[in-house]
Amino acid sequence: MKILISADMEGATGVTWPADVLPGTAQWERCRAMFTSDVNAAVLGFFDGGADEVLINEAHWTMRNLLLEQLDERAEMLTGRHKSLSMVEGVQHDDVDGIAFIGYHAGAGMEGVLAHTYLANQITGVWVNAVRASEGLLNAHVVAEYGVPVVLVTGDDLACEDALGYAPGALKVAVKDHVSRYAAVCRTPARTAADIRGAAKEAAALAVRHEPVAAGPFTIEVEFDAEHLSMASTVVPGVRRTGERKVAYDSETMYEGIRTFKAVTTIASAAVEEQYG
Repeated sequence: MKILISADMEGATGVTWPADVLPGTAQWERCRAMFTSDVNAAVLGFFDGGADEVLINEAHWTMRNLLLEQLDERAEMLTGRHKSLSMVEGVQHDDVDGIAFIGYHAGAGMEGVLAHTYLANQITGVWVNAVRASEGLLNAHVVAEYGVPVVLVTGDDLACEDALGYAPGALKVAVKDHVSRYAAVCRTPARTAADIRGAAKEAAALAVRHEPVAAGPFTIEVEFDAEHLSMASTVVPGVRRTGERKVAYDSETMYEGIRTFKAVTTIASAAVEEQYG
């Protein structure tokens, strides 16, 4: 049994503030250890449950945040940027039996600690076939096309609630309870590590590949906080403006959809000016 862990940071234990996840800050350095603790707890739990292999895909910002030296030696980690499937890289090789979303968060326009979708501020909403989408929902559509079930989701309580929509059968662990975008009631790392390890052990039984799910075609809409970002995004083939601050595009598969989404967010990010956005 092989498990893929997609590891994001905003939903990690103790994280509530932008500096907690911004590489290079003192707070980020402190929170890296708690992020690593969450991921390692999942690794330990999956091996407890019978996994033979666990591959961790770093999925936050520079994708160089986890402390490799603190991980269980049986695990392997894919770290660094520019990967074909970004947050779920590795699922396309037909050898993954289940995937865990560790440290996930609610999407842009939703309530949740550090809620966003790919870009920290500039995206105010994403919809897939008219359903508001988080990164979890987008990635769940991608992995379904490879027959891989989402078996475990961790994050704040609202990230776990969001996961009920895209992975109802997965185990969920809330490591903190949302108070505001920048505040939460947090459990200690010792407590969340125990909770995640126990859930991962149970979730291993759910790691059974199924027939690929072709849920397309998809219409994906992206809303920005400024009109020039929607205009800039139309340089991506197939992307059309549907409003002053909104674009849309169509994809037959979510493989194509997520890659186009990455192109849109990259172009939009490059169009942001420091003072005026």
